[in-house]
Parts: sequence; structure tokens; C-alpha cells
Amino acid sequence: MKGNIEERACQLALYIIENRTTVRAAAQKFGISKSTVHKDLSERLPAFNQPLYLQ
Repeated sequence: MKGNIEERACQLALYIIENRTTVRAAAQKFGISKSTVHKDLSERLPAFNQPLYLQ
């Protein structure tokens, strides 16, 4: 899943929240690595969407 990193980070966060799933499951669903999911959620998401990050 390439493209807008901010959009991807939001989609990942929403997927994990709504499905109460793991980083590993989200990575598999979106076809990206666990490292990418972790970086998107822990470093990128707080920079542009703090409320979603706090959920």
C-alpha cells in the first residue's frame, strides 16, 4: 500500500482500533511490513493527528 503516508497511517490506526487487532495483522492486511506499521503509528501519526493517536 503505497501513496500518501498520512492517509495510510490513519487507515492503519482506524483498522487496529475498529478490529481490535495487532500490528502483525494490520501489516498483513495492508501488505506492508510490521516495521512500517509501527513507524507509521508511533512516529508519523502523532505529528499530524494527535487525537487519533491517543485513541
